[in-house]
Amino acid sequence: MSSNTAGKLFTFTTWGESHGPAIGCVIDSCPSRIPLAESDIQPWLDRRRPGRNAQVSPRREEDMVRILSGVFEGVTTGHPISLIIENTNHRSTDYQKLASIFRPGHADATYQHKYGVRDPRGGGRSSARETAGRVAAGAVAMQLLRHTEKTRQVEIVAGLTRLGGVEADTSKWDDRAIDANPVFCPDAGSVDAMLATLEEAKAAGDSLGGIVEVRVRGLPAGLGEPVYDRLDGRIGGMFMGLNAVKGVEIGDGFAAAGMRGSENNDAMRHPQSGRLGDSFVTNHAGGILAGISTGAEVVVRCAVKPTPSIGVAQQSIDMNLDDIELDGVGGRHDPAVCIRAVPVLQAMMATIVADFFLLARARNQPEF
Repeated sequence: MSSNTAGKLFTFTTWGESHGPAIGCVIDSCPSRIPLAESDIQPWLDRRRPGRNAQVSPRREEDMVRILSGVFEGVTTGHPISLIIENTNHRSTDYQKLASIFRPGHADATYQHKYGVRDPRGGGRSSARETAGRVAAGAVAMQLLRHTEKTRQVEIVAGLTRLGGVEADTSKWDDRAIDANPVFCPDAGSVDAMLATLEEAKAAGDSLGGIVEVRVRGLPAGLGEPVYDRLDGRIGGMFMGLNAVKGVEIGDGFAAAGMRGSENNDAMRHPQSGRLGDSFVTNHAGGILAGISTGAEVVVRCAVKPTPSIGVAQQSIDMNLDDIELDGVGGRHDPAVCIRAVPVLQAMMATIVADFFLLARARNQPEF
């Protein structure tokens, strides 16, 4: 059983380490004759890449993608699509002093305990750099959705709705604002406060956590395979599989625990459009009931922890389990990894939707 492969029909396997020669992914079972070129993937990687502004890791990687297989004369062939992204700006010397130390909040201790060996250079496989492969896979998934008649109307957006103690006003959500500011916030009025609190944390050598919200519009009703491959279950598992994500909620999420059924249930009325999704008066369920999409907007929020690599002195232990005082981690790191998690989670949602679409089509569901 592979723990580096996701999906059932639209599958992708990521490979590579933060300071290895390259990273990438292999996508299998993407249907044939889908238009695909590097230029369809690169914009997604550009949004995720480090060094793009002062609010993310200063490591400067161009993250240029190359298609090695699975595409002929501009369209997919139906065979495995192999994508490679070279690492060109790694500085492994930054991690020499950390080779025998377990950094607090990192995978160092658990990787060493499980495998008996680990790559200390930037965290190796546990580095957030691994997510570039996920984003590349998501870009291919979006091409599939855009060029398939039944899913052309699907729209997937994501934004940062909280950074540290600053919360955006999601009632003012504006898709156009997301790429118009450096923190991908959908509420332009909250950006200055977010930037100010981020600068305070950076000045103190510290980091911030945040919340990323992902929304899916135009999703047909009927996606999801109860009981063990529910749409919400897959979203939760896939999103929790992302480094630094510590919580996932759908719709009202944890707030539902403090509500009455009369408050949490979504009333329904006859839809003039004839679409099930338009029958819901409210959307407390977040577009999913019993693990199946309702056709209403899917709303998912992810809690992302503060970046564990900080410049503050911390207590830890070394490989011999002896106490040490770690005087800052050093290296180049995101002051708030939740910012770059926005395009990653957006891309991962695209792979989930594409996979469930193919599953529904394989089952000959009429709407697909």
